[in-house]
Amino acid sequence: MAKIHNIGLVLCVLALAFVAAEAQDLSKYEHLKEPQINKMPRQNMLVVEAKGDPNVVAQEAFSLLFRTFFSLKGVQMSPPRGRWLNVFTDPKEEWVGLYGLPLPESITELPPEVEGARIEYWEYGEVAEILHIGSYSEETPTIEKLHKFIKEKSYKIAGPHEEIYLKGPGMASDPSEYWTIIRYQVKKK
Repeated sequence: MAKIHNIGLVLCVLALAFVAAEAQDLSKYEHLKEPQINKMPRQNMLVVEAKGDPNVVAQEAFSLLFRTFFSLKGVQMSPPRGRWLNVFTDPKEEWVGLYGLPLPESITELPPEVEGARIEYWEYGEVAEILHIGSYSEETPTIEKLHKFIKEKSYKIAGPHEEIYLKGPGMASDPSEYWTIIRYQVKKK
């Protein structure tokens, strides 16, 4: 079992390093240093669900996500994402996290031997988003800035808390160099 876990960890680190190589030019995200409202189409996603504190369960969830992703044909790596369905209502130990990677529309089912992962659409429409640069433990002021912006623009949050990991562990030697987009689906009040 430990050997399988180590293989998953290696795959996760390799996948994150691959994302880093693909996303060296982060300048296209600079405009998100200030919060914005944008429109996004729904996206076909490979998803692994895990319950618990992300600091505890994310490694195993991402390991399964990347193992499954790299077993599929015709996929192209994009930054991984995380969604938390009950971040506003429950303690962190009870959060339900959806760890995802975008898939081409042509992939509609997984091989029968795959367990613990699924394919689903993530709906978007109008979204409010902001770029956080720094460690995950220091996201709160950025999240608060985004919430204030949403309210000031007469919107309300209409979906889960979502994060897109542009630059993170395995891509930066120091957590102060992490780049994370924080996003919410929004609707006009």
